[in-house]
Amino acid sequence: MQHDKILILDFGSQVTQLIARRVREAHVYCEVHPCDVSSDWVRQFAADGHLKGIILSGSHASVYEVDDKAPEAVFELGVPVLGICYGMQTMANQLGGKVEGSHSREFGYAEVRAHGHTALLQGIADFTTTEGHGMLKVWMSHGDKVTALPPGFKVMASTAACPIAGMADEQRRYYAVQFHPEVTHTVQGTALLNRFVLDICAAQADWVMGSYIDEAVKKIREQVGDEEVILGLSGGVDSSVAAALIHRAIGNQLTCVFVDHGLLRLNEGDMVMEMFAGKLHANVVRVDAADLFLGKLAGVNEPEAKRKIIGGLFVDVFKEEAAKLKASGQAHKGATFLAQGTIYPDVIESGGKKAVTIKSHHNVGGLPEQLGLKLLEPLRDLFKDEVRELGIALGLPHAMVYRHPFPGPGLGVRILGEVKKEYADLLRRADAIFIEELRATVDPETGKNWYDLTSQAFAVFLPVKTVGVMGDGRTYDYVIALRAVQTTDFMTADSAELPYPLLKKVAARIINEVRGINRVTYDVSTKPPATIEWE
Repeated sequence: MQHDKILILDFGSQVTQLIARRVREAHVYCEVHPCDVSSDWVRQFAADGHLKGIILSGSHASVYEVDDKAPEAVFELGVPVLGICYGMQTMANQLGGKVEGSHSREFGYAEVRAHGHTALLQGIADFTTTEGHGMLKVWMSHGDKVTALPPGFKVMASTAACPIAGMADEQRRYYAVQFHPEVTHTVQGTALLNRFVLDICAAQADWVMGSYIDEAVKKIREQVGDEEVILGLSGGVDSSVAAALIHRAIGNQLTCVFVDHGLLRLNEGDMVMEMFAGKLHANVVRVDAADLFLGKLAGVNEPEAKRKIIGGLFVDVFKEEAAKLKASGQAHKGATFLAQGTIYPDVIESGGKKAVTIKSHHNVGGLPEQLGLKLLEPLRDLFKDEVRELGIALGLPHAMVYRHPFPGPGLGVRILGEVKKEYADLLRRADAIFIEELRATVDPETGKNWYDLTSQAFAVFLPVKTVGVMGDGRTYDYVIALRAVQTTDFMTADSAELPYPLLKKVAARIINEVRGINRVTYDVSTKPPATIEWE
């Protein structure tokens, strides 16, 4: 690729990928790599002449407790450098300043005063004080602070608790802030990062998905040649866009295997076949494996165990189907590649050496050796919003590309405890009613329906029974919980304040139309402390 690029060195912050998302939103290509890459690696990364700047991320650690430093090459290449939180502290520490633990820690909202009219903050402010000081509303998360500036630096920002909340050496184009511009709580964060990337680094804003298609198609053709590819098509956004992109590149060399594991949403299997086999004319093999999956899940209650069983069975099914295709002659040589819808957040969350692991991703880290297939991951460098943009550019329907996230194990982790066919049938019908009513109900203030106003919405099956009354009779049936959240980054989320009439209508329809459910609840917890999914 001949794009200008920004290198982000990850010191272990849970929000490092948000830095990358903000850079990509400015249509500038960037990559995240662990902070302990060597100076030789950094020089090699810059060797093509397209490296325009470097960003040093935050961390959960303290510079005086760990030996995590930026490679020396970072400060030798002559490109602009931006340090964020720990990135500011290690910059100060490495360049001759001083960092100490603070008696007054800052976590959450803060107001920062800008100093010195630096190129990074010039003209950027949320409000101005009566004394004429420009102020920023930011999000802090630190217990240490820079107490002495390195030679050549000046104070760029301050708070009462943190006199050096930002510093700059404008001659060398080194900038650092103690707060986090990547999170939405920092109101001018996007403006600050755009200023650094587009103005100070002068990076070309040419990372656009419509233009990226030709580049990606060429790359796939070069990687695959005349060999054949098998892809596990789940019906989710990532695998669907991957399938459409690979099909654009190699046509009939791609065979999609769509595994119906009995844990899909209502009528999802038919919709997938209609889109890919019917409209795109792709080779799609539909495998009815519901009995296999449900049989293996019988008696299993623990969420991670369920995930591992489902993931393992997918591998088994792919292996079996690849063998069948080769034997039948449908794939005249047999597939030599397995394509996956791995996206960049999966890679970052699973691959960061310094980060505290939040969850594992089954589609990162290479293929199980027993499959004997090479790996093709055409979306590996893209964030979810970029994947959606790419899907639209490829001609996939808006309703498919902008569907809410759906977990890889499907309804298997939206049925609490043991998974049974009876539970899955009840849940998929209740979930369909919920989604249907969200789509049908328009918010008068925004003019948008509530499905588009929420980031993720779904129903959860609770394996408990409650007493109810229908007509003159007593019922003793199951409970459905509804969950709808609003978020920009999925790191934090608020429950959506759905209109009460909408909730009442959804509850009434589920109880009246789904025999076996007599109670509906609505989950109003936030993330954190809860997660978005229940399992």
